[in-house]
Amino acid sequence: MRTALSGLTLHEPRTVGTALRLLRTEGPLTPLAGCTDVYVQLQFGTLAAARFLDLSRLSALRRIRVRDETLVIGALATYTDLVRSRLVRRRLPMLVAAAREVGGPQIRHRGTIGGNIATGSPAGDALPVLAAAEAVVVLASSDGERRVPFTQFYTGYRASVLRPDELILAVEVPPLEGAQWFRKVGTRAAQAISKVVMAAVRGPRMRVALGSVAPMVVRVPRTEAALAAGAPIAEAQRVLGEEIQPIDDVRSTADYRRQVAMNLLARFWADTGG
Repeated sequence: MRTALSGLTLHEPRTVGTALRLLRTEGPLTPLAGCTDVYVQLQFGTLAAARFLDLSRLSALRRIRVRDETLVIGALATYTDLVRSRLVRRRLPMLVAAAREVGGPQIRHRGTIGGNIATGSPAGDALPVLAAAEAVVVLASSDGERRVPFTQFYTGYRASVLRPDELILAVEVPPLEGAQWFRKVGTRAAQAISKVVMAAVRGPRMRVALGSVAPMVVRVPRTEAALAAGAPIAEAQRVLGEEIQPIDDVRSTADYRRQVAMNLLARFWADTGG
């Protein structure tokens, strides 16, 4: 059953300041960006929220730029924006690879990086990239801004430190040294939720992050340490298999996800130099 529209309230601020003030004085409000998740809930009648804050007019939040050697991606940047951005292609190619595999063209035109972060699905394709890149999430409220390391942003399944009166303004990515790698495994290459997704960086500091293998996107420090110490890839795979916590669900089994994650680690290692 579709959600009835007559009971829904929509605020349409034209500035970030107005949006933050509305969150403080009119909340709780659910921010809207590309609506790729909200429209699905609306269609199936599972939408719990009834009062919304439309951010689509805040064009400043779509900007992608470099500031003090840090790549700054506005929260309203779409997946299409990420693919087209020369700055992202040059500095964070694994994010471009992830963006290319999100849904179809319509979803990529609408879906935003901020929405992916806020939704917090452990299967979110872009999220392992941000974890491996050691990105920082920029949050704002009427009281000011704060910055939260991406690896500290989530507190559990679809739960985060984002307060009801805060918006995600941007994500900041420091310079990365080393070979970047991304791979998604799903029923299809796109328009399918990932069964396992991995992003990794092979450089002076090993970084490996995975989605769909735990209640939230995770880094695997024991596996990273094994690789950095020069352990054989088979040993690093064994460590990874013990470090992750996949589950059985309608899309896959825990055993399958564990084996796929181990296979992806070996592929990453081979593709980036063996």
